[in-house]
Amino acid sequence: MKKDRLMGIDYGEKRIGIALSDPLQVISTPYQVLANQPGFFTKLQEIISQEKVGKIILGLPLNLAGEDSRKTKEVRAFKERLQQKIDCPIEFYDERYSTAEARDVLKEMGYLPQQRKKIIDKMAASIILKNYLEDRK
Repeated sequence: MKKDRLMGIDYGEKRIGIALSDPLQVISTPYQVLANQPGFFTKLQEIISQEKVGKIILGLPLNLAGEDSRKTKEVRAFKERLQQKIDCPIEFYDERYSTAEARDVLKEMGYLPQQRKKIIDKMAASIILKNYLEDRK
């Protein structure tokens, strides 16, 4: 029986990282980085339709104490806009350390700083989704 894919999103003011699970919702893969500009929601809806996404996992950047920060409030507002434009369930997932972890993984893999900048957002989205999938087990 085929399940819908899950989509992981790492929100940023300039760039938004996208990751997708496989159809069985076991593996998370970095997918794409989209510019956070007009037309974003249209592109996102195209990906959701093409890739048969059934649910979005949106990284929520809580501070170290587990409380909201300025960035957390931005992400909560982004979710509100997303819910108005996209017909797909959205679930928050604690993303503390995901960007730092992505940076470390890319550094270990030998990516240069300018190379890392281009892909770090989709790698962070993939880590958010991977952690979500692992926590579900």
